Amino acid sequence: MRQLNRETVPSQELPIKILQFGEGNFLRAFVDWMIDIMNKEHNYNSGVAIVQPIEFGMTDLLRKQDNLYHHIYRGLKDGKAISETRLISCVQKAINPFEQKKEYDDLAILNELELVISNTTEAGIVFKADDCPKDGELAATYPGKLTQLLLSRFNHFNGDTAKGLKFIPVELIDKNGEKLKKAILDYAKLWDLSEEFTQWVDKSNYFANTLVDRIVPGYPKDEIDEIKKSIGFDDNLVVSSEIFHLWVIEGCEEIQKAFPADKCGLNVIYTKDLSPYRTRKVRILNGAHTSMVPVALLNGIETVRESVESDNVGEFVHHIIFNEIAPTINLPKAELELYATEVLERFMNPYIHHELKSIALNSISKYKVRVLPSLLDSLKTNNKLPEGLVLAFTYLIKLYLSESFTIQDNDEVIAFFSTLSATAETPEAIIRKVLGEVSFWDTDLNQINGLTEMMTSQLEKLNKDAAISNFKF
Repeated sequence: MRQLNRETVPSQELPIKILQFGEGNFLRAFVDWMIDIMNKEHNYNSGVAIVQPIEFGMTDLLRKQDNLYHHIYRGLKDGKAISETRLISCVQKAINPFEQKKEYDDLAILNELELVISNTTEAGIVFKADDCPKDGELAATYPGKLTQLLLSRFNHFNGDTAKGLKFIPVELIDKNGEKLKKAILDYAKLWDLSEEFTQWVDKSNYFANTLVDRIVPGYPKDEIDEIKKSIGFDDNLVVSSEIFHLWVIEGCEEIQKAFPADKCGLNVIYTKDLSPYRTRKVRILNGAHTSMVPVALLNGIETVRESVESDNVGEFVHHIIFNEIAPTINLPKAELELYATEVLERFMNPYIHHELKSIALNSISKYKVRVLPSLLDSLKTNNKLPEGLVLAFTYLIKLYLSESFTIQDNDEVIAFFSTLSATAETPEAIIRKVLGEVSFWDTDLNQINGLTEMMTSQLEKLNKDAAISNFKF
């Protein structure tokens, strides 16, 4: 089997225009996959320099393969199973700044550098007042490192307004671009940097808020021997993903020009307001996950795919998505129905084994964020409670009280339901106590007209027989 490098696979050398903080599975199967398509099929001509954001990572593995790797995307498209493999060659450098400080510093003064893309996890975009590195030291936080990089660039180019950068973070936090910019400006103030530099950061650099959506299982270890044989290379960085991809970017014209992925046939949307798209993803994709978990588990089902493909749970999931969740979202009906159809197809992906118990983690807080808003908006719009979402709520309480399933949640939630289970309360008393636990919901849900009564009736029914077939939609 051949080694994977640029001698065995000759590839074009590209100018480094993109700095990428993060070398993990998601960025390589999402961002770098897009850039590779843009380069090879749309003459984008942009190379990527990857920076390892934490001390221990995978840049050494990338360098061993001359920054080459294969991406496999697999799933259902119009009901047909699809599997395609692509050699990704857009990455030109992989740098560990903790060991390669000079190489990292040199990135700041690259003449053709335009973009910074990052995925440093939800905890990455943070300001810490004690992050005050001495001369020559690397800042501890990601925004601190960016402040150092921008300062070097500002000084090298004498504050040239044309040498500012465009930032497209993909960390899964709301307003990620705005929060990244604020953290950098906070470091400029903390470190007593010049007003000229602060103004340059504020006016000559551009920050986008983003939303990303793609399931990336990562390294397919159970199939890797067969995959290596198929591709003919000893690739230790193969990364797999589903077919579906979506990148919503709330960015200015400068960012859109620097990264015209929307013009290259990719599912990238530039918009002035991404909040409806965030609502769509959280309520339809994540909300359906959270709703199906207790229903499916208490009906003897273990995976997302089995849930959607089963007659009764599948009917339930289809009903809540199309009839109760989607109508609450302020986007065109056709667009919502297309996305909902894609979500169901993603749930049925035969290449992804998505266990329900892994989604069940912290389900109380997930229900509050992902499902409860749809329930309340549906009630407001239709002047009646959405039976499916209410039933999912009742099933959730039943699951937390179940002796056959070990729920994982924070200590306070576990203690609450343990006490509730031990007191052998009536169904009505249980429902009233759960709905009235303000620490869970930030309000007393017993105040919602008819909710307590509907859930009490449903719990009484579930206590006799938890089969979803007992409920009709």
